[in-house]
Parts: sequence; C-alpha cells; structure tokens
Amino acid sequence: MRHPPFTVILAFRLRPMLPALLAAVMALAGCAELEQLAPTPVPVAPGAEGERASVIRVIDGDTIDVRLGGETYRVRYIGIDTPERDEQCYSEATAANTALVQGQTVALVRDVSHTDVHGRLLRYVYVGEVFVNAELVADGYAESRAYPPDTAQQRYLDSLERAAKAAGRGCYPTGVFD
Repeated sequence: MRHPPFTVILAFRLRPMLPALLAAVMALAGCAELEQLAPTPVPVAPGAEGERASVIRVIDGDTIDVRLGGETYRVRYIGIDTPERDEQCYSEATAANTALVQGQTVALVRDVSHTDVHGRLLRYVYVGEVFVNAELVADGYAESRAYPPDTAQQRYLDSLERAAKAAGRGCYPTGVFD
C-alpha cells in the first residue's frame, strides 16, 4: 500500500492552523490592521457523518422538506435566517435556495440540537462540496444568525455575512436585514 508523501500529510495537518499563523505573522510584521484579510477556514464537506437525503420541496429560503430513510422530514438550516413571507426579498431568497437544492441529494450535518421547538430537523446542508447555508449568506440571501447551542459554523457564517453586506449582494440593498 502506498502512502501519501510527507509534505501532503504535513500540509493537511497544518491547514486548520493557517489563518492563525497568517494573523500572527501579520501582527509581528506590523500589519495587524490587515488581519481582516486573513482567509476564513472553509468547513470541510461532510463525509460519513452526514445523513443523505433527497430534497422533495423547498419551503422558503432556509427550510426544506427531505426524504430520509423512507420518511419525510422538515429541515431548518442552522446558523442563518432568510426573509419571511411578508418581508422584502422573500421570493429571491426562496428562489436562491431552490436553485441550490431542489431535486438534489443533500448531506445533512447535525450540530448539537436534533430538532427545534417546531419539530424541524436542525442541520447544516451540503450539496456535494457546496455548503448551502454558507452559500446563501455569501450571496446575500440570508443573514448569519446564531441559535445557541448550534454555533459550530457561526464565525465562518459571520465572516461571509460581513463580506456580502459590504458588497451589497442579494437582499442587502433592500434593508431587510437591518
């Protein structure tokens, strides 16, 4: 059995530390004000830990119905919030979610909580390598919203929200997230 070269193993193990190392180097070099330019680590797409399900209906910008193990479940995306039916940009956010997940097989990744008070599964959602929760925030169709204790990806989502807001993407020009 062949093993990967040592440099590949080393790079893989150091990858999670790169943002902190970059920030430290910049601070030592007198460039602390550039820390905001340090890359935010991208969450790794799920492997075996994600439940596989088929999207059968998009409810709105942050909620879907899926077929999982022969049952239908409603899934609420963790860490984000999109405009409600009576708010500006509702249709656009729903359309963005539909474009990402309708008819797709998704990986559903749990944080801490299994369900919310409405009985919906709480999950991070992936289509292949695409982190759907993050994509909606990055494109400006969702805002980052912490719902403790499910906050494993919150710093990442917050960084995407800052960039989307600064660039005026998606729903930000409407003021719906103010």
